[in-house]
Amino acid sequence: MEHNIELDNLSRLGSLRFTKKPRTFGTRENFFEKYDDHTFVQRFRLSKRSVSSVLDKLQHKIRNYTERNRALSPLEMLLLALRFYASGSFLITVADFCGVSVATASRVVRKVSIAIAELSAEYIKMPKTNMELEITARSFHRIASFPKVVGCIGCTHMKIQSPGGENAEIFRNRKGYFSYNVQAVCDADLVIRDIVCRWPGSAHDSNIFNNSRIKHRFELNEFKDGFILGDSGYGVNRYMMTPLSHPNTDAERLYNESQIRTRNCIERCFGVWKRRFPVLSIGLRISHETVMAVVVACAVLHNIARKNGDADPSEEDSCSTEESTETIYEYHSTESQEASFMRSSLIRDYFAVYKSTL
Repeated sequence: MEHNIELDNLSRLGSLRFTKKPRTFGTRENFFEKYDDHTFVQRFRLSKRSVSSVLDKLQHKIRNYTERNRALSPLEMLLLALRFYASGSFLITVADFCGVSVATASRVVRKVSIAIAELSAEYIKMPKTNMELEITARSFHRIASFPKVVGCIGCTHMKIQSPGGENAEIFRNRKGYFSYNVQAVCDADLVIRDIVCRWPGSAHDSNIFNNSRIKHRFELNEFKDGFILGDSGYGVNRYMMTPLSHPNTDAERLYNESQIRTRNCIERCFGVWKRRFPVLSIGLRISHETVMAVVVACAVLHNIARKNGDADPSEEDSCSTEESTETIYEYHSTESQEASFMRSSLIRDYFAVYKSTL
């Protein structure tokens, strides 16, 4: 008798185990037709024009070649990823908004982010030709009369969830949360010209630069006699100009003022970038294999938005005030005699003369 009861229970368990849940499909809307231009930008942070230009570059990479199970179109996949960048929400929220499952949303965000990041060679690049270098230097000179600047450099933290494992603590930054420390170089128009996104939050800014390809390019004199401006955490040399810790003369004070005002471009760039894509400041709750692709993808999209003249997001559109409230902790690096001489020569030959003409 007991043996028969056990067999009946096993039979019922087996039938429950293999019962397949019927598939359900959420409602999908055509957001291009549903929203006007202003509302569309509020939801996706890019204009319809910019989205169309990105779609032209991506659709052959991300399209599904079958209609099985109501496969998403390239436009639907792109808008899903943009909604994730623009909201910084959990994937389940984005999935509900776009009418797909969480698993589908996760796969789409990864697929689209990698495809956009692969466009970085086209949209994130330093000026190369003499004409490009001259135009860039003129744009910077109009800010505060600092000569021969080809870029401003800085680092910003992208918050992530704990990676777990033995090496998790290397991602904890000086403020106590887990992050990637992302280095970027921008121009006077707040366009990102170079980006490095692979270092954990505990890495120091100067260490990232010393191991970056952009430094190697400056060492090879690829940008002629152009300067890159950084804060006092970087070491001064023939191509890197940093502020003086204790300016004494009028020329030195003028140099500091000009350097700081010009270098402020990178801080403004970070602010606009993170307001445009709040996921960068709220925190990336995705796998670490996808984090770097999302960051680079957002940099590419930021440059496309700048190129197409999309309006910068306002402070009210921001989901975080991290950039405006961030406390700066600077490490003052040691300077070689030769490097200090280079900066002193610039102050003597340019800023002292410029001061005398005012």
